[in-house]
Amino acid sequence: MIPIDLHIHSWHSSDGELSIGEILKESRRLGMKTIAITDHNRVGGVAEALRHGEQLGIEVIPGIEIDCSFQGIDLHLLGYYVDERQPELQRLGEEMEARELQAFPRVLAELRKLGLVVDPAALLQKAAGNVPSPELIAEVLLADPASAGHPLLEPYRPGGSRSDMPYLNFYRDFMAQGKAAHVPLELLRLEDAVELVRQCRGIPVIAHPGDNLREQPELIDAVIGQGVLGIEAFSNYHSAAQTEYFCRKARAHRVLVTGGSDFHGKNKPTIGIGGYDCPADPLEWLGELRRARAGLLP
Repeated sequence: MIPIDLHIHSWHSSDGELSIGEILKESRRLGMKTIAITDHNRVGGVAEALRHGEQLGIEVIPGIEIDCSFQGIDLHLLGYYVDERQPELQRLGEEMEARELQAFPRVLAELRKLGLVVDPAALLQKAAGNVPSPELIAEVLLADPASAGHPLLEPYRPGGSRSDMPYLNFYRDFMAQGKAAHVPLELLRLEDAVELVRQCRGIPVIAHPGDNLREQPELIDAVIGQGVLGIEAFSNYHSAAQTEYFCRKARAHRVLVTGGSDFHGKNKPTIGIGGYDCPADPLEWLGELRRARAGLLP
């Protein structure tokens, strides 16, 4: 376990499980020194995390993970040290929630075309007033007795080939960009997401590029050209070769490297807080991030 984790999601993300208090309690149990709360398009848990962190002696870096797009590819942009009080960040969360709610019935309709029928009432009840995430759709679908024996679901059931992280894998296989039940959302352009982070006094870092760029890792040069100041090179989604590649690119462009687990809880059960590979000294790259932040302060 690495005592520095700059990619953690709480239940303020539609696909996160734990409360801020639970995350900080677990972080203390694990001996974490520095964490960042980086919920999807939302900063609602940051202030609480900062309070808990101060009480428990854990450094909390305020953050966000913004869904955005570049050259037709969906990306995730991390923003570190953002000022969560900025109204632009509050509006971002509200706008994305409205778009997600609007897309929700269309996603169910696309799944229905595949013979995967989700009970909307059960889904909304399980969501408990939040936007139903793709992973929650998978959870409800797999728990529905009416779906028992459906051949498309067998890989996600215990013992199946995709059962290690069944809800996430179902999303990746059916609802992610380019898949059969994908419903595109209107996302910020990468350059606009970068500008938003900078306006909110934050440092923009591209999240797990090996996962999003996949067969086009060379696009990282163009991504950095949009004003990105760092690469999340140390990630659960990267092979050793990918980690080295993105570290090399960061050195070439003289941008930061960071690392994090992308912890979500039950939707990514094999990923724990602090659970990611990091061949470099985390204190070294965290120090670089801190110095970059100090350079941006007035």
